Amino acid sequence: MSLWQRSLKKLQAMSYDNLLLFFFSCRRRCANERLRQRIYAEHTTYRFRLNSLKGFVSLFLVGTVLSVALAACSGGGTGNTSSSETPNANATPVAASKDNVELTLVSFAVTKAAHEAIIPKFIEQWKKDHNQTVVFKQSYGGSGSQTRAVIDGLEADVVHLALAGDTSKIEKAGLIQPGWEKKVPNNGIVSKSVAALVTRPGNPKNIKTWQDLSKDGIKLITADPKTSGVARWNFLALWNSVIKTGGDDAKATEFVTKVYRNVPLLTKDAREATDAFFKQGQGDALINYENEIILAEQKGEKLTAIIPDVNISIDNPIAVVDKNVDKHGTREVAEGFVKYLYTPEAQQEFAKLGFRPVDDTLTLSKEVADKFPKVKTLGTVADFGGWDGINKKFFADGAIFDQIQAKKK
Repeated sequence: MSLWQRSLKKLQAMSYDNLLLFFFSCRRRCANERLRQRIYAEHTTYRFRLNSLKGFVSLFLVGTVLSVALAACSGGGTGNTSSSETPNANATPVAASKDNVELTLVSFAVTKAAHEAIIPKFIEQWKKDHNQTVVFKQSYGGSGSQTRAVIDGLEADVVHLALAGDTSKIEKAGLIQPGWEKKVPNNGIVSKSVAALVTRPGNPKNIKTWQDLSKDGIKLITADPKTSGVARWNFLALWNSVIKTGGDDAKATEFVTKVYRNVPLLTKDAREATDAFFKQGQGDALINYENEIILAEQKGEKLTAIIPDVNISIDNPIAVVDKNVDKHGTREVAEGFVKYLYTPEAQQEFAKLGFRPVDDTLTLSKEVADKFPKVKTLGTVADFGGWDGINKKFFADGAIFDQIQAKKK
């Protein structure tokens, strides 16, 4: 496979936002402004013409230009990098005390509203404490897709993903140091939620429990566990509902198979699943995060939602991407941001937007207790052997989820 073909393959795997972030990250290594402008222009053409013959030609051009960009940014440049971007051997951890520092946050789709509320507060606090302005670049998408993008070259400084298993993949790729979960409170978990069932107004199909999703005539909307961390939680919630009520793996497999036969389409991520259900009117029920339901209600949408008594604790980790922060000189500010996310101020913002706080003081407050209904039987990842065991059993190629999908064909 030629260089441009390999580059084109990476390009096709990236979302538009991630591709732009990838190109911007090259800026730290490549100062050729005309080249970046040409890449941006070609990618814009690609977005709007992909489905035509002209789009194919544009795609070919993007691959060619990307090859040149990668070559130019790989250390084989001609010395055009400005002196302001030249690494300083005596630099402090905060990018040689620059007035501004750039931080790239890569997160899963449903955290966007929370981060947009928290980031300005962190920027204000950091400016006050360090007299330095932090400029954020942000990317949101399916947790699995975001994980692959970081491994493939998206230079995230901080990753907030839907599940610890995705963070572990970045660790195994050599970008995050082992033991990342021990460097911060709560084993790296910074936000939490549970699964919710959303139905059409008035619940015309009378869906009240997980078992109702397996009935004939029910259409369920959920995301694809192969690309979405949220969807893996959805799958585990279904499986957990059988195991926690006395069933075994055989019963769980039978039940989950019936449920997925009622899924007309698997969306790429939780946000797309929400749009398919609400905006496009597809399906009778939707499995999603409780926080997504709360956020929608805050925006004025009237929803019929159920928080099942048997549920799964959806735990979302945060981590500094060690290799990238050391390369960018952003470790101090990246660690400062992660630490800030555990403060009562940040956790309050997570709670306002529907995430169950990990701060014990907030959890016990009347405001939080009134907002989040109690779950009688709550399963955890540990109940199923941790993410390594879960991925091997359920989501690896040829594992239980693939077997279930094969039965649908």
